[in-house]
Amino acid sequence: MGDQQSGISSDRLSQYVTEISALHETGVQISVVIGGGNIFRGLSGVSDGFDRITGDQMGMLATTINSLALRSGLEKAGVEVRLFTAIEMNAVGERFHAKSAINYMQKGFVVILAGGIGNPYFSTDTASALRALETQCDVFLKGTRVDGVYSSDPEKDPTATKYEKISFAEAYEKQLKIMDMTAFTLCQENNLPVIVFDMNKPGNLKSVISDEKVGTLIDNDIN
Repeated sequence: MGDQQSGISSDRLSQYVTEISALHETGVQISVVIGGGNIFRGLSGVSDGFDRITGDQMGMLATTINSLALRSGLEKAGVEVRLFTAIEMNAVGERFHAKSAINYMQKGFVVILAGGIGNPYFSTDTASALRALETQCDVFLKGTRVDGVYSSDPEKDPTATKYEKISFAEAYEKQLKIMDMTAFTLCQENNLPVIVFDMNKPGNLKSVISDEKVGTLIDNDIN
């Protein structure tokens, strides 16, 4: 939503398209999971009177709206894209199937994975971790508005220190709030490294892949 209060910012969408397109040009295979908080957050629906399941379903649809916007932007930029959805929406995209998604990635398509995992009670973090594993990704890139993992919330604590790299075990021990525990455990148990970085800084996405020490690396094998 960029600087807006809600909805889709054309400037932010354009920036993300530029970032993903630049990475795509390097030949890196890409699958993308995008959240839907700019439109609707499932948990917020509970306080508005919706039951949790309905709220989460609405949140899944919000991620699908964002995914359609991203697909449109990438296609206008000349990037081949395939959109998969976690629930049946044939007019919108193909129902997610891991082998099909991998096949498209190998052919050079950017694959967008919408609708979470299709079930309530699971966050976008968990959907991202699961889809990264299912599409056999080498690394899970978690784009946020903060440039890495800190000892405490840097937006609230000016003395917070940034970690260049940290193990899953140490992050858990220090109770660092990187992602929800389901996603965290999925990555830890399946040896999927995570890089947390600032997605809103131009050039950062490509820099992460270029090993320019952007963000924070979380892995089991940290020396």
